[in-house]
Order: sequence, then structure tokens, then C-alpha cells
Amino acid sequence: MTTPQHTIGSGFGATSTAEEVLRGVDLGGKLAVVTGGYSGLGLETTRALAHAGARVVVPARRPAVAEEAVAGIEGAAGRVEVDELDLGDLDSVRAFAERFLATGRDIDIMIDNAGIMACPETRVGPGWEAQFATNHLGHFALVNRLWPAIERGGARVVSVSSAGHRLSPIRWDDMWFERDYDKWQAYGQAKTANVLFALHLDALGKDAGVRAFALHPGGILTPLQRHLPKEEMVALGWIDEDGNLINTSFKTPEQGAATQVWAATSPQLADAGGVYCEDCDIAEPADEDDFKGGVRVYATDPEQAARLWKLSAELTGVDAFATAG
Repeated sequence: MTTPQHTIGSGFGATSTAEEVLRGVDLGGKLAVVTGGYSGLGLETTRALAHAGARVVVPARRPAVAEEAVAGIEGAAGRVEVDELDLGDLDSVRAFAERFLATGRDIDIMIDNAGIMACPETRVGPGWEAQFATNHLGHFALVNRLWPAIERGGARVVSVSSAGHRLSPIRWDDMWFERDYDKWQAYGQAKTANVLFALHLDALGKDAGVRAFALHPGGILTPLQRHLPKEEMVALGWIDEDGNLINTSFKTPEQGAATQVWAATSPQLADAGGVYCEDCDIAEPADEDDFKGGVRVYATDPEQAARLWKLSAELTGVDAFATAG
């Protein structure tokens, strides 16, 4: 039974760090895959998991940059490896998955962390809107292709969404923004897709011991904002004219990585799955006019989740559960 969307009193909160939620957790002998695990929240996630003893595979669009970044993680020598992956290119997704599966290793933790935000209108593949294609479809194809290793490991799959999911449900009538492109609505739709993906994956995988979670990491200044002009971030109240952070609700990268690490490892979630988390706890449902926290009802709708899964499988040509009845 899927855990309901209600807080459980985890004992952690918005200011908890990834290292703090892993205190006392031994990940020795575990293998984690963290997409984009070399920048921003991803790097902090890789650092925390490696320090707890896990071996971390970091698929990266820019392998050379990733190698340099992870080499700076103290005390993790030999526990972090980099491979090449472009989530916007399904051929690249297939190639990475084939290389990984050829090693015969199991996956204990899968964190779909990489993503793009509020970018100019960009098309990839057969004309797909880039944020939906990269943030959702790339990860959908990746998890389905890696399913043999994920299933053997009884993994937790963590889909990094955002409070931005409240900006848009799935636009079934114009998913690709073929009419009027809006960078924030496109981001919102992609982040809603991340939540729905975890919901349906959990329903499909829980009998095999695989559980899935989605989450909002919090507001954090990272390279994710690379497409936003300074003027826009000033207008949003994030930074001042000199580029200094002024929004007191923003987290540090160490705090921002905490919820995904908590979802991936916490024994408090041992019998849970399919839920959306924030601030190292399960989130409450959010009203339509509430932008302060929680998850929108449309992002936790099992029917929409199943519909999105079916469409994603048709678009990518991959579905690990196609013969499951």
C-alpha cells in the first residue's frame, strides 16, 4: 500500500544536511547511481554517499568536468567513478545503460538528480521540448534500461522534482509547447512528470522490493540557474544587484542535498514509497493556491501517472514492465 502524503515527523528539517541525515548509516558495499552527481546538489549528494561508504557512479554530460569535480571529494578515492551520459539523447542513454549492465553490478540507490531549468525554447530528438525530454524522458528511459540491475539490488529510486511542479500539470493538449512556449510552465510540467514517474514506478516495482520517491530539494543557488539572467533573479528576490543571496529561505547545497539522500537511505521509509518529500520528510498535500509547500493533487494522481508512463514508453520505446501484464 502506498504511504499517504502526510508528514511522519522524521526529526530532520529544512536546515538538515546530507551528512547529518546519513549519520550512523553504513553504505559500505552499496552502489549508487547519481545522474549529474558532479555539480550543485548532485556533487553534495555524491560526497555524502561516498563518505558513508557507498560506491557512486556519476553519469555526466561533461565527463572531463565531472572527473575534475569528483576528484576534489576528500576521503572518497576509489569510490566514485564517472561515465558519459546525455539525458537529452536516447542513444546516449542506451549506450550508458548497456555499459553499466555489462559490468554485472546491482544498483542499491538510483538518484535521478540531473536536470535543466527555465531554459530558452530548445528542441531535442524528434522535436521534443528540452526540459520535458531531459528531466523526465531521459530519466524514464534510463531507469527502464537499468531495471535488471535496479531490481536485483532492490533499489530505492529517487526522482528529484521541485516545488516548481506547482507551476503546471501535464499539458496533455500541448505537451511540447507547439503554440506559446513559456520556460517556467515547461519547467513545471517536467517537474510534475518527475513526481508522477516515481508514483507509478513505485506501484510497478514494489512487489520486486523496489521503492520510488519524488522530492523538492528546496531553493538553492546552483548551476541550475545558468539560464536565468541576473535581472530576473533580482526581480524574483533571490539575489541583490551585486549577486549576493538575499532570500533567507534558500538552502546551502549541503542542505539541499539532504532530502534526496534521506529518501534514498532512511530506515524511516522502509515500508514507504510513491510519495513526494520535502525538508527531509513526507510532504503534505497542497491547495491549488498554496505555494508555500506541499504537493499538488494532480502530481499524485495514479491515473495521470499511469497515463504518463504509457505515453513515455511509447515515446522512448522502452518499458521494462511491458510484459508484466
